[in-house]
Amino acid sequence: MINKLWVGLIVIGSLCLIFTGKADVLNAQILSSGKATLELVMQIFPLVSLWLGIMNIAKESGLLSKVSKFIYPLLHKIFPDIPKGHESFSYISSNIIANMFGLGNAATPFGLKAMKSLQSLNKNKEEASRSMITFLVINTCGLCIIPTTIISLRMLYDSKDPSFIMIPCLTISFISLIFGLVIDRIWSKKGGGHK
Repeated sequence: MINKLWVGLIVIGSLCLIFTGKADVLNAQILSSGKATLELVMQIFPLVSLWLGIMNIAKESGLLSKVSKFIYPLLHKIFPDIPKGHESFSYISSNIIANMFGLGNAATPFGLKAMKSLQSLNKNKEEASRSMITFLVINTCGLCIIPTTIISLRMLYDSKDPSFIMIPCLTISFISLIFGLVIDRIWSKKGGGHK
């Protein structure tokens, strides 16, 4: 659906420029956006690679499993339906940690594995379980301590203080996480889709 929406917007915008006699603006935009995209990728790539490498080292060294054990009591309260010691907890905690460091690309594989693992516990395969919906809420809120991508973008556009965004991002993501979990808990108690 989103792909169709984007294609529709691009086609409509392009046709409007062509029919209003501004095809040169369209050509200039296509050429300049390619250059800007390449510059953006080259600026962000080293920083994301660094954090992905750190996450990989943390995973291989066993640090992620230690952190997973550390936050297990909290996760067990949030996900009471998951049996103790289930692999879902390690995937969920790895996803949360990667998101906390602003590494959406590193968090995605953990999130997919967590959902697959949660689906194996799901009795009704046609609907998302309570734990799956709660995990989706947490993942969508994305508690973030170090927003690496935003910092990279601010550096790219010559911000005087690229890391200034850290405290506002942490505050807003924490508030959205708490709000999301409260709504999720209220919804589950009313029986709104959580089984």
